[in-house]
Amino acid sequence: MAQHILIAGGGSAGWMAAALFARLRPAPDTRITLVESDAIGTIGVGEATVPILHDFNRLLGLHEPDFVSATQGSFKLGIEFVGWGEAGNRHFHGFGDFGAPIEGVAPHHHWHRLRAAGRISDPIDAWSMPACAAAQDRFAPPEALRGEAAQYRYAYHFDAGLYAQLLRSYAEGRGVTRVEGRILQADRNPQTGDLTALQLDGDRRIEADLFIDCTGFASHLMCGALDTKFVDWSHWLPADRALAQGCTRAGRFTPFTRSTAQAVGWQWRIPLQHRTGNGLVYSSAYLSDDEAAARLAGQLDGEAIGDPRPLRFTTGRRERFWVHNVVAIGLAAGFMEPLESTSLQLVQTGLGRLAELLPNAGPADPAIVAEYNRETIGEYERIRDFLIAHYCISRRPEPFWRDMAAMALPDTLAHKLALWDASARIPLYELESHAEASWAAVLLGQGRMPRGHDPAADRPPLDTLQKGFDARRSALAAALPRLPTHDHFVARTCRAVAA
Repeated sequence: MAQHILIAGGGSAGWMAAALFARLRPAPDTRITLVESDAIGTIGVGEATVPILHDFNRLLGLHEPDFVSATQGSFKLGIEFVGWGEAGNRHFHGFGDFGAPIEGVAPHHHWHRLRAAGRISDPIDAWSMPACAAAQDRFAPPEALRGEAAQYRYAYHFDAGLYAQLLRSYAEGRGVTRVEGRILQADRNPQTGDLTALQLDGDRRIEADLFIDCTGFASHLMCGALDTKFVDWSHWLPADRALAQGCTRAGRFTPFTRSTAQAVGWQWRIPLQHRTGNGLVYSSAYLSDDEAAARLAGQLDGEAIGDPRPLRFTTGRRERFWVHNVVAIGLAAGFMEPLESTSLQLVQTGLGRLAELLPNAGPADPAIVAEYNRETIGEYERIRDFLIAHYCISRRPEPFWRDMAAMALPDTLAHKLALWDASARIPLYELESHAEASWAAVLLGQGRMPRGHDPAADRPPLDTLQKGFDARRSALAAALPRLPTHDHFVARTCRAVAA
């Protein structure tokens, strides 16, 4: 039994771990300690999320209005992509689909048939409720609507540092002990190889049974103590730098994240209540740091707040995520660029998997450790493929984008795209984070039109299909006025207290 769980590192990952295990203790007498140093900064730029964070907050019992208010948050219906397929292209990956299956066939097949027949010309976004609401900066939870217009989900934008503070209060209020200090080294059992304790500054030593490494890119335990290898994916995702820059709020208060493709990489825009988060993700092989800073500074909505924060990274993952009695979570486990806001998702799913598999007594059986690693590797690889797909199908002319389009793809992604091109089908593997509708939104949005579609989509008469698509569009249009504007909804339900 893990009688003492020691979490190395704070930030969002560390305090999510502390909060979850404070809520789901393996045993009533399990002790939980978190070690962090105020002298070591956290990355803290991840401000956009995906809908599964609802499940995490609900498990903890966090009240949504209080959570959004405490974190200066706002709401997210999806991601608007600007200039990705080619300059001027604009499409939306929303947290919803394009309608119910028609005679068992996903609606994008029928859209493709109608388009080929000249019956419709609008992009498939026109049949997505999140995309339609986002275009008018409208937001309310789906419970405010009825019928097919209510079939969508949502996520959040928030200040990651404030979220960590909220979770710290939650965890400490439930018995988690925070220890301030720097980790100097880890002690190991010479026979088993397990970690036995952490040595801290001030001649302090803390023993534990299970160690959770949330020490960020440094990965002091998984890499430093256990020397676990890193699997480098930079040949597929070569962006290795980012600049993060806040600015005063200006322009639209959008209920979505915006990702704008640049000559090298892409720029994010994330609206919070007290500021707008911005950043530029790029490859240093194609763009200098000075050029990147100048480009980002020239494209802010408002006045810059502070100096830009530079980040350097390598995309990839640890060879294994659970080794001996150490589990790596967050940036200690790997890095996936924030194009689809999967950073906190990977923290959440990693912790959830650990809580599910952690034995109630004794050390973990090797089969349990192997299963944790198998599932986590699969999740990382499926997200990797989805991110690569955004890049490799682009038709932009710049050298960076031409090189991305010419790369040799992972076999799993190459098969996906080949099947899509042939029949508009998306084969979904185990542990997929993104459903068929998400793939369709990105591929169709960037103009990757398949040659064919599911033959079963040819069964309904074209006139019948046309009426069905017209009816859905009318239903969405009728529902939109019932949603308040995003700024009105936030002001009315979860306005943050002025700092």
